Parts: sequence; C-alpha cells; structure tokens
Amino acid sequence: MSSSSSSDLVCRLDSASGLIDALSSVRWKRNQDALVELSEHGIVLIVEESGCLQAKLYLKREVFASYEYQAEGRPRFAVSLGLLIDCLNLFTVPGLSRAVEIRSVESSSSDSCIFAEIRTKIPDTISWDYNFQPAGSTPISFTVKSAALKEAVDDLEWPGSSVQITLQPNPPCVSFRAEGHGDLQIDFMYYANTDLLMAFHCDQQICYRYKYKFLRATTSNIPSSVTKDKRGSKLTFGMGGLLKVQHLVSVTRSSTQPPHVDASGYQLPSRIAYIEFFVKPEVDEDPVNDS
Repeated sequence: MSSSSSSDLVCRLDSASGLIDALSSVRWKRNQDALVELSEHGIVLIVEESGCLQAKLYLKREVFASYEYQAEGRPRFAVSLGLLIDCLNLFTVPGLSRAVEIRSVESSSSDSCIFAEIRTKIPDTISWDYNFQPAGSTPISFTVKSAALKEAVDDLEWPGSSVQITLQPNPPCVSFRAEGHGDLQIDFMYYANTDLLMAFHCDQQICYRYKYKFLRATTSNIPSSVTKDKRGSKLTFGMGGLLKVQHLVSVTRSSTQPPHVDASGYQLPSRIAYIEFFVKPEVDEDPVNDS
C-alpha cells in the first residue's frame, strides 16, 4: 500500500460484508447520492429524499480495526451510494473474511495490489438538520422486534396510501392502520407480549399519519442478521409528529472486546453501526392528533 501521509483518512475493516449491510439499510432507491462527513470521531453518511425523509448512518471510529485521521476540519463530499456498495461487494468472498482498507485522498494512487477507485462529488445541497425534540416532558417511544416491525410495514402496503400510527397509554398499545381498497390495522399490545413490544413509554395518546413509501424506506432493507438476532428497533415521536426510527447493525464481531448489553437485555456485538431515519408526518387541515 502507498503511504498514508497524503490521505485525509485511512481506515481498515476486517470484512466488508457488515459495512455493506449497514449501507444497504439506508438505500431505498436505485440511484441515490449520499453525503459523507469525516471527522476524528468517525464517519457519518446522510441520505435524503423530498425534504420528508432523511437517513443517517453513524460509523464510530471504534467500528474499524484501525482509523487514521489526518484531515483538517471535517471534509464533506457526495458519493453514489449504489456505486459504493457495488465497489465494496468486489472485495467480498462468500464464506471468507477479507480485510478491506478505505482511503480518502486528494488524488488517486495506483500502487496497490487490488484496489477500486470512486470519484466523489461536490455536494449540490446542504443536508437539513431536523433538530429533533421530544414531544412533551416525557419522550414518547416504543421498541419493537425489528422483524415484527418490518413484517407489519410490509403488510400495510396500499398503492399511494398512508399509514396511521397511534399510541395510547391505557391500555399500553401501538396501532398501525392503513386504508386503500380495504383497511388493515395491526396492534402491538405491551402487556400481552413484552417479547415482541420490548419497551413502551407514552403518557398521552398521539396519532400521526406518514406516507407509506417513506415509512417503508425505514425497514425495507433491514439486514437478515438483525432479524435473525431478534434485535429491536426504536421509534420515537418528536414535536409535530416527527418520527425517528433507530436500528443497530453489526459491522463486525470482535472476540477481543467485551460484549455490550442494551436496555432490553440484548447482548450487542462489540462493533455496531447506528442508523437513524427521520420521517415527517403528513399535514392535514384537521389534525388527527388528539393532543
């Protein structure tokens, strides 16, 4: 490999497969550009659509086997998300774990044995900051098994429809409802099945509608590793019904680091990527929300 002195960042992963899973989780269209921001703390990748949906992928420096950061400030650039995933797929071999090194450089270098180069772009837009604030003094949220959430959203599909999400404190319940040629409602009762609805925090009834295509984007590409591990996804409602959906995706498992345990008791892999989606609600002349 060439010297890293001319590189803003040189980072190394034990395998590309986990990173591909994480990147695929925030890809919901064939042609998408992602805004990438580098810092000494790690990498943040942002994908947006129509000013109504935003996804953020956080790759902390601890995710990487090595992370050498030499840039001044925080470089930002755009890259084709599909091209980046396709490029990383070139370095994966089924059944084998092959280390991958990623560099951010001013100009190309061709003295590596095996390499792929992606030309980045100057961002033509500035990602918007939602400034997410909880609705009320007590954050309204629930945590549900990721597999159950994905299945529920998939079942609620009606062409061009919306999905209404209702939370009520007594009895503690989360309801998803969609209408089209017919209607379908899916309820998660907290006390009836705490293994499925893992956590529930709500002190007032709320009800908001979201475009189905945006809601589906938050779950459509959850990796099979997440559903097989029976991991949970957390949904939090902010001011005005802004919805935040959070997933955890394993980037690589390390036997040298102690395991972490989340609030629901799930033992987390030592290296995970944090994914957040922000979805704006539909605006009605007569709001559905009772509050």
